[in-house]
Amino acid sequence: MIRIKNLFVAAFALMLTLPASAVDKDGNFILVIDPGHGGKDPGAVNGKSQEKTINLNIALKMGKLIEQNCKNVKVIYTRKTDVFVELYKRADIANKAGADMFISVHTNSAKNKSAYGAETYLLGVEENRANANLNAALEENKAILLENDYQTHYEGYDPNSPESMIIFQFMQNEYQKESLKMASFNQNRMTGNAKRHDRGVHQAGYLVLWKSTMPSILIELGFISNDNECKYLTSQKGIDEMGQSLYLAFKDYLEYYNKEAEKAVPVSQAIGNDRESTKELPVYKVQFMSLKNPLKQNDKRLKAYDNVSYYTEGGMCKYTCGDTTDYAEVQNTKKEVQKKYKDAFVIAVYQGKKISVKEAMEIASKIK
Repeated sequence: MIRIKNLFVAAFALMLTLPASAVDKDGNFILVIDPGHGGKDPGAVNGKSQEKTINLNIALKMGKLIEQNCKNVKVIYTRKTDVFVELYKRADIANKAGADMFISVHTNSAKNKSAYGAETYLLGVEENRANANLNAALEENKAILLENDYQTHYEGYDPNSPESMIIFQFMQNEYQKESLKMASFNQNRMTGNAKRHDRGVHQAGYLVLWKSTMPSILIELGFISNDNECKYLTSQKGIDEMGQSLYLAFKDYLEYYNKEAEKAVPVSQAIGNDRESTKELPVYKVQFMSLKNPLKQNDKRLKAYDNVSYYTEGGMCKYTCGDTTDYAEVQNTKKEVQKKYKDAFVIAVYQGKKISVKEAMEIASKIK
């Protein structure tokens, strides 16, 4: 019997305990590309053609174009060769990397051999296409049957039972807006640049998206079960056109992402603007990062700690976190920050000016 209650609890717990993003020290946008299936899992098959190979070829083409043409983007692959990677590990790779976007590349299949066209999915439930989306997701999710102890990793989810999909009715994806934006860009490029038949953007319960904690989409490039589409997707022409389409879609999203960031209000630009300037006691902060240019307001590094701001010194933007008059408290903050920034250290501010920690402690002892 399906553990529906456990599934709901697991989904709700996931929403409440999303891990903090890893920090890329160079400020790169982190993209994880996931070529579906691989190794002992061929995915859908048509004669000698296998989905896993189509997915990998087009994903690598996309990634190569991004690496060559997109500055400040770090591309990570869940696989670059014909190996088997469990679904939960694919999402885990993205989660541990602190990815800004997760794109899973797949190829569709249907009993109706005339079915054709490309579509893009994000996580969720779509009532007006429930049956079609349910079947597509169930087929992709069956890959977990090749995993050891899949019941434990997926909280009792049974890919052979439509009842398991009830879990996704309770999911509230906080990255829905960004995922939909990326999905829309992707669908526009596949149909516009690669001239694929447009099957639209939809929502469905894909396990690989459920486990990811960032904007995520799953692409169905076309139908391997359709002989004409299979021939196209396995040809060099198809690999080049589809790979370029996915690359251009990501560029579209990156442009949107950067424009949204530019709308944000910059953080405090000088120590003198912080609240400690009105205090009598010196304030301690933890300095953890120094950059040539200030970060954009929506940069994830600004959200990693409390009271993050920066001051300028020597032509550099120096970022701090924490804001306390208690030296013992700032030491605890430093220990926490040093888990990611080993060189983090304590600074002191008094009446809007940076002073030495020793001097701050002397001032504090006289006031107290």
